[in-house]
Amino acid sequence: MSHEKSPEQLVLDKLIRMANQIATFFMSQPENVRVEGVATHINKFWEPRMRRQFFEHLDKGGAGFLPLVIEASALIHRPQAKAGPGAALVRDMKDASGGKGPEAGETLSGVPESAA
Repeated sequence: MSHEKSPEQLVLDKLIRMANQIATFFMSQPENVRVEGVATHINKFWEPRMRRQFFEHLDKGGAGFLPLVIEASALIHRPQAKAGPGAALVRDMKDASGGKGPEAGETLSGVPESAA
């Protein structure tokens, strides 16, 4: 019987460890900034794919997350579910800091469509 973890479980373990490290850092901060600090850090530095995995695990109970991580999850931006090839580019562009997406005239190339 093998006790080795699957690649998916190893990735999840690392994600849990990273979230808990962020929460541990913010536990040293004043209580009134802890929750927002954790959420802001994850929103700012975690790509949508990571936040998607975060919420998938949280939706299954969030085993291993520190209570501060779970509390901060209410302020973490939940990415939309994957919708097929190429959809991630459009969705992730919208999730990026300040991105509004193609509906607001942004393009994936960074060159306005009217100038192309």
